[in-house]
Amino acid sequence: MSSPVDVIVVGAGNRGENYSYYAVIFPDRMRVVGIADPRDFARKKLQARHKVADENTFNDWHCIVEREKFADAVLICTPDRLHKDPAVALAKKGYHVLLEKPMAVTEEDCTEIVEACIQSGVMLTVCHVLRYDPVIHRIKVGLIDSGVIGNVIHIQHLEPVGFYHFAHSFVRGNWRSEAESSFALLAKSCHDLDLIHHWAGGRRCIKVSSFGSLSHFTKENKPANAANRCLDCPVEGDCAYSAEKIYLDQVKRGGVGWPVSVICSNSVPDIESVTEALRTGPYGRCVYECDNDVCSNQVVNIEFEGGLTAAFTMVAFTEEICLRKTSIYGSKGELSYNGYEIKVFDFLTRKTTKYTADMRVPGNFGTGGHGAADYHLIDSFIAAVQHKDPSRIRSGPKETLASHKLVFAAERARMESRVVFCGDPCDGESR
Repeated sequence: MSSPVDVIVVGAGNRGENYSYYAVIFPDRMRVVGIADPRDFARKKLQARHKVADENTFNDWHCIVEREKFADAVLICTPDRLHKDPAVALAKKGYHVLLEKPMAVTEEDCTEIVEACIQSGVMLTVCHVLRYDPVIHRIKVGLIDSGVIGNVIHIQHLEPVGFYHFAHSFVRGNWRSEAESSFALLAKSCHDLDLIHHWAGGRRCIKVSSFGSLSHFTKENKPANAANRCLDCPVEGDCAYSAEKIYLDQVKRGGVGWPVSVICSNSVPDIESVTEALRTGPYGRCVYECDNDVCSNQVVNIEFEGGLTAAFTMVAFTEEICLRKTSIYGSKGELSYNGYEIKVFDFLTRKTTKYTADMRVPGNFGTGGHGAADYHLIDSFIAAVQHKDPSRIRSGPKETLASHKLVFAAERARMESRVVFCGDPCDGESR
C-alpha cells in the first residue's frame, strides 16, 4: 500500500481549509504536514485539525523555501496576487503544486509558473474545479467527444453570480478591487472560459470581443438617507444587499458557513463576533459606499478555428448563485445543461435524452463551495502524485495557460473597445 501524500497548505483560508479536509476523510491517502499563513487564528485552527508540529507552521511561505523539502506537494490557496511567487519558488524546490485559480494576475506570471513547473519536472493542477464536476465532465467526455451532437457549431454559457454573492465577494470583499486582486473575468469567470476552451476541443481561438461594466453598486445609486454602514442605516430594511440580512440573519438561524465564516476570519462566528465584524470591518459597509471597481456584468464573444463560435455572459444580478447554464449546438443535436442535468435533443430521432452523474462524495465536501467538484479535484491531484501519473489531472499546465490567455485577450478587448485577434503579434501572444 502506498504511503500518504504529504502536503503543505499555503494559505489557510476558505479554500485551503476545504481542500485540506481531504486528509481528515482519507488519512491513509493524504497528510497535512505543514501550514503557512500570516493569520494566527486561521493557521492555528488548521494546525489543530491536522495535528501539525509547531516547527512546520509558518507565518510566511518563504520559510518553507528556506527549509529542506519535507513534503510531496503544496496546496497554494493564497490571494490572487500572491500566487506566482510561492508557486514558482516551491515548484523549483521540487514540490508538486495544486494552485488556486486564477494562476496569476498577468499573462507573463502565468507563463512563468507553467515554465517553472515543466522545467522542474513537477505536476501542476490549477483549480478549475468545474472540469471535475461529474455532470459537466460528462458533457465533454461522454457526449461531445463521442459525437452525440455531431460537430460543435456554437456554445452559449451563462454564469449567474448571485445578487448577494456578488455583493459579498466583489463589492465588499476580497475581489472588489482590480488593484488588490484582479479583474472580474479573471477572478470569477476564468472557470467558464476554461470550460468553453475545453469544449472547443483544442481548436485555436481566432478572435475575441468583450463588453461589460460596473452597474448599480456606485455612489450615485445610494438611497437617500442611507448610512455608510448597514448597522446604522435607517433604510436597511428596504435594501436587498443589507449586511444584516446577508450575515446577521444567517448566524441567528444557526448558519456559520460561507459567507459568515469569511467575515470572522479571526474568531468563531457567533452573533457577537459577526456584529463586531459588521460594525468595524469591510463587510458591514453600504454597497454604494465601497471602493469596488470590477465589472458586475460582462459578455465575451469568441470565434475558434473551423467557424465554431461561443458567447459567454457573467451577471451579478441573479437569484441563482453560480448555477451555470449551458447550451451547445451541434450538427446532429442540441445539448442543454441547467446546473443539474444534461438534455440532448437528437435531430434525427427528434427525441430528448437526459443525462446525469453520481454527485455523492464522502464527508462534507458536498455541503459547500463547489461540492462534488472540489472533492474530485483534490482526489485527482492526490492520485496523480501518489501514482506519479499526470494523466489524472484534468487542468494541467499547458491547456490551463491557453485558457488563461483567452481571458486576458477578452479583457484587453473590453478595455480597448475592439476585437482582439489571438496570436497576432500586434495584439500580444494569446495563443
